[in-house]
Amino acid sequence: MKRARQLLSRYGGRWALGLLLTLGAVLYPLDYWTSHTIERQDTIIADLRVRLEPFEPDKAIVIVDIDSKSLNEVGRFPWSRNIMARLVDQLTGHYGAGAVGFDVSFPEPDTSSGYAELERLAGRELKNVPALQRELAQLKPQLDYDGMFADALRGQPVVLGFNISSDQAKGVLPAPLFTTDFLNGREGRAYSAKGYEANIAQLQGAARGAGIFTATTDADGVVRSSPVLFQIGDGYYPSLSLATLAAFLDAKAVNPVMHGTVDTLSDSDKQASAFDTIQMFTRKAGRVVFPVGEAMISTVQFRGRGGPQGGAFPYVSAADVLAGRVAQEVLEGAIVLVGTTAPGLQDLRATPVNAEYPGVEIHANMIKSMLDGRFKTRHWSAQVVEAGLVGAVGVVLALALAVLTPAWSVLLAACAFLACGAFNYYMYTQQDMILNVFICLLLVASLFVLNLAWGYFFEFRKGRALVSRFGQYVAPELVAQMAEDPQAYNMDGESRELTVMFVDVRGFTTISEGLSPKELREYINLYLTAMSEDIRSRHQGTLDKYIGDAVMAFWGAPVSFPDHAGRAVATALLMQDSAARLNTDFLARGWPELKIGIGVNSGLMHVGDMGSAIRRAYTVMGDAVNLGARLEGITKVYGVGIAVGAATRLAAPEFAWRELDLVRVKGKNEPVAIFEPLGKPAALAPGVLDELAQWEAALALVRAQQWDAAQPAIEALAAAHPARGLYALYLQRIAHYRAHPPGSEWDGVTSFDTK
Repeated sequence: MKRARQLLSRYGGRWALGLLLTLGAVLYPLDYWTSHTIERQDTIIADLRVRLEPFEPDKAIVIVDIDSKSLNEVGRFPWSRNIMARLVDQLTGHYGAGAVGFDVSFPEPDTSSGYAELERLAGRELKNVPALQRELAQLKPQLDYDGMFADALRGQPVVLGFNISSDQAKGVLPAPLFTTDFLNGREGRAYSAKGYEANIAQLQGAARGAGIFTATTDADGVVRSSPVLFQIGDGYYPSLSLATLAAFLDAKAVNPVMHGTVDTLSDSDKQASAFDTIQMFTRKAGRVVFPVGEAMISTVQFRGRGGPQGGAFPYVSAADVLAGRVAQEVLEGAIVLVGTTAPGLQDLRATPVNAEYPGVEIHANMIKSMLDGRFKTRHWSAQVVEAGLVGAVGVVLALALAVLTPAWSVLLAACAFLACGAFNYYMYTQQDMILNVFICLLLVASLFVLNLAWGYFFEFRKGRALVSRFGQYVAPELVAQMAEDPQAYNMDGESRELTVMFVDVRGFTTISEGLSPKELREYINLYLTAMSEDIRSRHQGTLDKYIGDAVMAFWGAPVSFPDHAGRAVATALLMQDSAARLNTDFLARGWPELKIGIGVNSGLMHVGDMGSAIRRAYTVMGDAVNLGARLEGITKVYGVGIAVGAATRLAAPEFAWRELDLVRVKGKNEPVAIFEPLGKPAALAPGVLDELAQWEAALALVRAQQWDAAQPAIEALAAAHPARGLYALYLQRIAHYRAHPPGSEWDGVTSFDTK
């Protein structure tokens, strides 16, 4: 008893909180509470589970693909019905396909032969021309394309496709599989539609049947399931996959099966959820049974990535079928689905395995599941299994984690996490049972964190760790601010709008050759100290790293600033002033001159703790970072100390700017405008704004290729400001363009092929 009291005193609080968390988690699969976030995570896990399941290629189902090759050889789609007739003749007559399903509908007559117009003329304007009447009678078999297609369909195991609609009834429906009368008063809830776009009567009457190929999507636009039966009015109609399989097996009847009998079912059970099976009575295979989900919708078991190269089913080009180039054994006796992967024909769907998955292959996967008699289903007992698993895992962890050391807690939690995932995957792959697992994983993580944090001064330890990790990167006052709310900051990777800066010493190799090792060390230390103080102390930047004599910094992380671009530009101007002061001191010591170039750019960047197991750093990466580095490198080309990207210039309108050029840097295709910041307009020397206006007018003349007007304008600027290397550069360019005109398509962009 004493030992029990000691355990309760020491661990009772943790046990009680852990069991309370477990109880809350158990109530989730029993529908006592819901969470869209958890549902979304379960969807993500389900998609991953689909992608991980292995598959074997199946040659019994073949997709005849109306692909780009077919469009090039035969012509644009839709093809005339005489071509479709030839395709059917080839598949059924020449190759002996077991069944053919068209993932295509034919809701309107084919008038492409011109026969209808000839018939109209013969009945009106040319009705008194007997020869025409005779010729038409002879030509009709050759020009009645719908008749030719119907003749090809007649007596063959060919199924046409059709679509459902909400606002029209077009074409002729096939005979329903069964009607509401068959249900004998029971509710047979299925995917319902008010209208349809079916096939013309001539074709529908000749075909073995028809199936609906409409794709159903989840809220995120992804196809994960497919109805097996659809309800239109009082009739129930098959999906294209079910209709094609029925034709292949020569089915006599298809209907749903309920749990038990009508007499044994309660009123609440006489609902759609009671239907869990579809049965077919066939001449070839006897009684065929396969399960369906609620509302007669089944989860699609996607096999492979889809398409000719990544799917589980062989693809052959429709052009090759028409030309007889396909090997006989590929199509003989196979279930053939005619569809398209050509991008312009709009039959590519977003699925868990591929964002551009051929719609026809969805039907192939459904047929494969029907043939195997196996569907991934969420059985009525799934909630009970989930609640039992969550309860068992939660109780074990709640009791055990409280008494284990941190190392053993990590091991137990990891094992529980993996065991939950493995059990879920086993039930999916081996038992075809769909179970949700995220609530169980979330409970494992929650119990682990609860017990790890218990007993520690969490906020204190977190704050102290934060100061230790970020103190070398950011200003002390920012570290103090972060320590006040440590949960709001971490070193995890994320994407943010930031501003990055790169600084480099001009001619550092020459400088290093002119100084002794001791002098060089002091030279660099003084320079880096001044630059680092300007970055951290004055404008709260984050010092990223030193790269030899270069400095990298950024603004906007870990502490977010809405004016990160303005802070970076102000820092760049301050650093140029600091470099000038240092240069005066260095020259007085007899040291080489100090000049620096600075590149600044803003944009979306990845920021976080990055590196290897050996060494890591809190840094930024991305295209915007690379552009900032390129801008630092090209400052010397334009004779300026600072070069800034267009995004930074837009984000810092409080400064006056001189546009330098439109450039295309190495590694990027799109040109960007680059600018030189001059400072706040109110602080500029007299005449600077007038000089800017003159330069902008001259630059516009250069881009308009008006060399005669641009040259004197820039010469006047160069004479007034002889130290400005930018003007000399553009005078050289004008001379070059006069000798080598860039042409009317010149976009004014300067390309840099080096970093």
